Amino acid sequence: MWHAPLVQTRRLTASLAAGLVALTAAGCRTSPNVAAYVGEEQITVAELRSAVDDRLADPAVAEAVGGPGSAYTRQVLTLLVREEVYAAAAREYGVEVTDREVAAYVEQALAGQDAEALYAQAAGEGYSREDVRESARQQLLRRELGAATGEVPPVDEAALRARYEEVRGQLERLRLGYFVVPDQATADAELAALTADPASYPAVAARFPGQNSLPQLEETAAGEVSGPLAEGIAAAPAGTGFTLTVPQVVGVVVVFVAERVTPPFEEVRPQLESEAGQGVEEAGAGVVDEFRGDLRLTVNPRYGSLEDDVVQEADGGVVDLLDDDAAATTGG
Repeated sequence: MWHAPLVQTRRLTASLAAGLVALTAAGCRTSPNVAAYVGEEQITVAELRSAVDDRLADPAVAEAVGGPGSAYTRQVLTLLVREEVYAAAAREYGVEVTDREVAAYVEQALAGQDAEALYAQAAGEGYSREDVRESARQQLLRRELGAATGEVPPVDEAALRARYEEVRGQLERLRLGYFVVPDQATADAELAALTADPASYPAVAARFPGQNSLPQLEETAAGEVSGPLAEGIAAAPAGTGFTLTVPQVVGVVVVFVAERVTPPFEEVRPQLESEAGQGVEEAGAGVVDEFRGDLRLTVNPRYGSLEDDVVQEADGGVVDLLDDDAAATTGG
C-alpha cells in the first residue's frame, strides 16, 4: 500500500553496521595520549578506553565482539570520530537535535515494534544503546543540515498535503469478500442480497464454501489488490459489488466491497514527513561529506589508519612510529 520507505528497526541497526563511520585522514599529529584528532578537538586514549569498557559492560556486546581487542577498539574509535565530525558540523551550521527529538524519531521508526528487540539486535553487532541513539541523532542532523544549507526545498505543509493527494489512492483500505456460485442467476440474487444487507456476508458466503471463497470480509490495502478481480474492485463503490467469470474457475465469482476507507492526512503525516525527510537527509549527507573533507582528521597510528572512512588495521610498520613508552600509555 504505502510506497514510501519508513525508518524500520532493521534500518536503524543497518545504519549502525554500514554507516556509522566516516572519517578523512589528514596531518601527522601523533601524541601518545591522543587516539584521534578531529579538527581542533581530541579523542584521548583515556576517553577511548572508557568508551570501549562501557560497551563491553553489556554481556551481549562482549559476547558479540569476543571481548576486548584491537578490532573492537578500532570500531569504537571510528564511532567516536564520527560523533565528533557531526558535532563540529552542527556547530558550524548552527543546527541542533535534542534528546527529545531523538527519542521521538526512534519511537516513530520502531512503528510499534519492541525497542528492546532493536537494542538486542544492535548489541549482537557490537553496538550499545547509546550507539543506536547516536545513529538516530546523526540521521536527524543530516536532515537539519540539508535544510539549513538550502540543498533541497523545505518540507512545508503545502508540500506534504500535495503528496497526500498524490498517494491517497494507494493509502485506501478495503473490506471485501468473494465467493463462487454455480450460475449467473444465483450470482445476481446473492449480490442483491449483500447490497441490501452487507452484514449478512458471512451467512451468504457460508452457503458457498470452497478454496476460491472467503468466509469473512477481509481488510486489504487498495494498492495491494491484483489479479483478475483488481479492475472491478477498483471501480466498485463501498457497499456494492460485481460478478464475473474467471478462467479455470467453475461458476461465477461474486465480489462484494463492503467498505472503502482512506486514512486522513493527519494519520499518515508521519509517513509523509519521513518520505520527504529522506531527500533532505541525502542532501545533508553531502554537506557532512564536504565538511569532513575540510577538517584535519588524524588517527594515532597505534590504532590503525583511515581507509574508506573507517579506522582499519595498519598494514606494516606504522605502529613503530610510537615508542615503547607510548605503547604502554595506549594500553598496548
